[in-house]
Amino acid sequence: MAKIKVTKIKSTIEKDERQKRTMAALGLNKLGSSNELENTPAVAGMIKKVQHLVKVENV
Repeated sequence: MAKIKVTKIKSTIEKDERQKRTMAALGLNKLGSSNELENTPAVAGMIKKVQHLVKVENV
């Protein structure tokens, strides 16, 4: 599978609890933190829910 790099670029303060949990599930805690993940349908769905808070790059 292809890998993607997800970076947190915006804060989750005053965001929905569901979005906060999705960011934690992606492994993104602090602003500027990044994580390399497999590009699976589950991960793609999580990224779509928080696309306004993250930056996605192909690795």
